[in-house]
Amino acid sequence: MLHLIVFLPLLGFLIAGLFGRQIGDKASEYVTSGFLVVAAILSWIVFFEVGFSEQETTTIPVARWIDSGNFNASWAFRLDTLTAVMLVVVNTVSSLVHVYSIGYMHHDPHRSRFFAYLSLFTFAMLMLVTSDNLIQMFFGWEGVGLASYLLIGFWFKKPSANAAAIKAFIVNRVGDFGFALGIFGLFVLFGSVEFGTIFGNAASFAGGTEEAQQRIVMTFAGYELTKDSAITVVCLLLFMGAMGKSAQFLLHTWLPDAMEGPTPVSALIHAATMVTAGVFLVARMSPVFELSMTALTVVTLIGATTAFFAATVGLVQNDIKRVIAYSTCSQLGYMFAALGVGAYGAAMFHLFTHAFFKALLFLGAGSVIHAVSDEQDMRKMGGLRKLIPRTYWMMIIGTVALTGVGIPGTVIGTAGFFSKDAIIESLYVGQNAFAGYAFWMTVIAALFTSFYSWRLIFMTFHGKPRASADVMSHVHDSPNVMLVPLYILGAGALFAGVAFFASFIGSHHEAGQLDPHYLEFWKSALVLGPDNKILEQFHNVPKLVKWSPFIMMALGLVTAWMFYIRSPNLPGELARQHAGLYKFLLNKWYFDELYHYVFVVPAMWLGRLFWKQGDGRIIDGFGPDGIAARVQDITRGIVRLQSGYLYHYAFAMLIGAAALITYMMFTGAN
Repeated sequence: MLHLIVFLPLLGFLIAGLFGRQIGDKASEYVTSGFLVVAAILSWIVFFEVGFSEQETTTIPVARWIDSGNFNASWAFRLDTLTAVMLVVVNTVSSLVHVYSIGYMHHDPHRSRFFAYLSLFTFAMLMLVTSDNLIQMFFGWEGVGLASYLLIGFWFKKPSANAAAIKAFIVNRVGDFGFALGIFGLFVLFGSVEFGTIFGNAASFAGGTEEAQQRIVMTFAGYELTKDSAITVVCLLLFMGAMGKSAQFLLHTWLPDAMEGPTPVSALIHAATMVTAGVFLVARMSPVFELSMTALTVVTLIGATTAFFAATVGLVQNDIKRVIAYSTCSQLGYMFAALGVGAYGAAMFHLFTHAFFKALLFLGAGSVIHAVSDEQDMRKMGGLRKLIPRTYWMMIIGTVALTGVGIPGTVIGTAGFFSKDAIIESLYVGQNAFAGYAFWMTVIAALFTSFYSWRLIFMTFHGKPRASADVMSHVHDSPNVMLVPLYILGAGALFAGVAFFASFIGSHHEAGQLDPHYLEFWKSALVLGPDNKILEQFHNVPKLVKWSPFIMMALGLVTAWMFYIRSPNLPGELARQHAGLYKFLLNKWYFDELYHYVFVVPAMWLGRLFWKQGDGRIIDGFGPDGIAARVQDITRGIVRLQSGYLYHYAFAMLIGAAALITYMMFTGAN
């Protein structure tokens, strides 16, 4: 079954990619979409079989791959609860995006290529989440990087799309460099890249006498590292890779620009799959991260900062897709903050629920864009509620799930209510140095999230229409092929939280006892360290902590209503009064400008120097071009001597004779 789940998308890619012109666009759409629907159904079967049965971690061999000396990396599938969760997320969202794209890309002349890229991306992501070793994971990691480049730049005649694709590719290479070094470091420390070997030896590696702990085990960048230092360095290098792929603070700049690709690409890559690969990496390698409190503290710091930073930028963006993109960046920060304090179940639960409501919001935004003649600026929308009512209600469902609408202390709530609240409560009881900072950053981010989410709804669907009369006359709801995926995602956004919260994070229980529901679900991939007591504590936080996300959600909703419904002139007035802050947020904290002057300008100057002076003037000037030029000069002079006129030759002979006689006269030669 697992072989079908992984290889059906690859088969779809090969059929659509190699034979798309022969079989036609419609056949390519139906073949790739059909294969993904089958893979999604099988993924749910595996999810329930693995998560709710007695099945332990299993390794399914596929083929021999790399076998050199004491280094071995086989091609195999690792199947446990963590894998099963990711299979559901990847294939469910991907299958719905495939079906949705049949309607959204209906007029595009290159549909077979588009669907081939979608299936290629899905296959690469499945290779990543089913990997049994770090080399296979890196293969999938780079595969999704390639596929994202192809999908973001799908409209290759559009300069901004090409620029966004290149930017995403380059920024991810920065993170991938750290990831590769982390893999090398793990091989040095454990002598293997197989997860089973690394996890089995992780606890014993950290143990031993004090003398053993102080022994030098690795040299990195000229520094000799002991066991503790080496583990910390390796974890930070792995996290560097996660930062790039999951668009965390400092390596986040590619994500908003990636919205230049078609909207289904945004839903697939930048809402539920590729950007969660970094979260999956840290969760998968948690037995190693548990050995370094320093690394976990850095993860918490970066995650919390990202949650706050992205939420502030989302407050003022006007492009409907960019608002949702920064929301994705912020929610990923929540997940990393939870991973940093050891709340792995809460982080994966939010990854799971986030896939439903964020894909719903992106695809809903695509339905809006489709309705208003490809317009993405919310300032040119408004008044669409009655014209596209089904899309409107799907966006409402996505918004209430994202903002976490629910009643604390009960089982009444949307998917985001259960998972986001679990993260905030976990941060409150977290033990590392930045847990308190992360708690306050995520609570404030919850306020901002509610504000910009409802701002999007009010600007897009309520108030007076701001589009031209011609655009408004053509506004219509999307066809069912686009709406049915929204309905399915809407059901997940509403009910996935209440259906699975006990399995992912455990239900309320007595302090000091691990919840049996949690243990049953995570038995094949339990990642809690021996000193990690967070599962025993976060269910018993003060009531004010439990109610804080609800209070922030309500406050953000009321504020957005006052700004964009009751007093629509208030936002403009506030922006004029605080022009500096408004521009700072509108320009995304000026990170793009900073990186341009710090990295791009020097790189361009250096490249131009090597090109013009090094390659052109020195290498070519003194090398092939210079030699060729001198040869031409010499031959040109020789050619002038061979004119072909008899009087020229006679004159030359006369000059020669005169020169010879003169020489003999002055030297006295006989």
